[in-house]
Amino acid sequence: MINTIDHLPKSIKKAIRYIKQDASKEELIEIKRLVDYAIERRSLKVD
Repeated sequence: MINTIDHLPKSIKKAIRYIKQDASKEELIEIKRLVDYAIERRSLKVD
């Protein structure tokens, strides 16, 4: 996979690094829930 996060904000890069290296199973579940919710809300606003 080509590194596609180069164009994203620094905060997203840090979050991805945290997910890959330090997040526990419980944190991964919570992060996924929050990100899914935020994406869903944003998708509704854009349409």
